[in-house]
Amino acid sequence: MDPVEVEACFTRSDGSYLFARWGRPIVPVVFGVDDASLGVFKGAFEAVVALAGHRMAQTDPELGANLMVFAFRDWEELLEVRDLGRLVPGLPALVARLRAAGANQYRSFRFDPSGAIRAAFVFLRMDAALAAMEAETLALAQAVQTVLLWSDRAFDGSSPLARVGRRVILRPEIAAVIRAGYDPVLPVMARDPGHALRLAARLRPG
Repeated sequence: MDPVEVEACFTRSDGSYLFARWGRPIVPVVFGVDDASLGVFKGAFEAVVALAGHRMAQTDPELGANLMVFAFRDWEELLEVRDLGRLVPGLPALVARLRAAGANQYRSFRFDPSGAIRAAFVFLRMDAALAAMEAETLALAQAVQTVLLWSDRAFDGSSPLARVGRRVILRPEIAAVIRAGYDPVLPVMARDPGHALRLAARLRPG
């Protein structure tokens, strides 16, 4: 990727640049899947976190779990989840908007005072399209899209994953951006597009 392509990964629909990574160990929990799929999701998060050079933990001292994945059939089910409205402000309005749009997934982030990602909430409405996906593909896609705060249009028309034979893998250029994003020399959050130049410089061999 050249600097322009890297910048596009974190340039939002309103034209603003916003990059953020996790500042604390990631503690994922998945609701609404069977035991086999639970292991697949855990493995996907572990693999992507290891790629980033970041850390996972058994518990978050503030939230218990700080990366929550919910799989369900209808958006209205979210309104029945105890205390979720406290964690995701404006949940009823969000559910109404997503239902009206026919959306099948949504990610919501919370941030520390430093701007680092503090928590993430992943909502997966298991419509025909998502239900038809292999668990490994769905899990890896969600792990990739929550390890950094990507642009809301970063993967419009192109998946962060690629199929090689029967295997689904993370595209090498996306993996390189994730690794670069977690370089400890770089800030945990950035709003200056010049940050993309620093990321791109770390993608080049040598």
